[in-house]
Amino acid sequence: MSINALPQRTDFRLLHRLRVRWAEVDMQAIVFNAHYLMYLDTAITEYWRDSALPYHESFLALGGDIVVRKATVEFISSARMDDVLDIGMRFVEAGRSSMRFQGGIFRGDELLATGELAYVYIDPHAPKGSKPSREVPQALRDALAAFEQGEDMMHTHLGDWASVRERAMPLRHTVFAEEQGIPPDLMSDAADATAHHVLLTNRLGVALATGRLVPLDGGNKGQIGRMAVLASQRSQRLGGQMLQALLAHARQVGMAEVLLHAQAGAVRFYGRHGFQAHGEPFAEAGLAHQTMVLAL
Repeated sequence: MSINALPQRTDFRLLHRLRVRWAEVDMQAIVFNAHYLMYLDTAITEYWRDSALPYHESFLALGGDIVVRKATVEFISSARMDDVLDIGMRFVEAGRSSMRFQGGIFRGDELLATGELAYVYIDPHAPKGSKPSREVPQALRDALAAFEQGEDMMHTHLGDWASVRERAMPLRHTVFAEEQGIPPDLMSDAADATAHHVLLTNRLGVALATGRLVPLDGGNKGQIGRMAVLASQRSQRLGGQMLQALLAHARQVGMAEVLLHAQAGAVRFYGRHGFQAHGEPFAEAGLAHQTMVLAL
């Protein structure tokens, strides 16, 4: 579809839903025009998340960044207080150093506004006085094209500690040490050497999630642990994807039972996957935990 044609909902793989808030309505009781740009900017943030390209980590891996060159909105009809809107965003094309995205703001199937966001890819460390724009990396072009074509945006790596350690350890450190305050010397232990590990990465090789399954009782049981998901990718079902991969391995090697120590905030998540709470809550690494068990 041409960027000049009026889009339909079906043109967008990414549709982000939001409700119009009181602060976004002007004296005419309609959404103030500047907020449509905010809606589009919110949608582009969700685009990076949904395409498994978390902004900070992905552009750090690429060694570049993007800056806005142009942002436009074309108004068709007005949104009002409490309207539920779906904000579509899609990648259109990349030039040598530029990228264009098209947005569509919908109330149901009704198109209220369209927008265009144009970015320039830059080297954030370019010497002062030099031209910072750089060619859009082929890896980024390929990843955006793959997302628009409906392809899977993640790779699942299963194996021993040696095969995942280089990318899993920094992610563990970010989630456990930096976010939760767990001592860094607890990021790894001897059980890593005997465990079966899972690592989810995006198309740029950035680690998004990791976890492990440690054999117990001569291999008749297993313990799932070190489950970590990058903050920007939470709510994207990565935890469930990892859990199912580890449980599939447990069944494959003949384990009869799998247990885990769930942090208090994750008890409901594991419960939805069939785990049952056993015993009383306890403290581990300064955080409340609950033992949970699943019979296979």
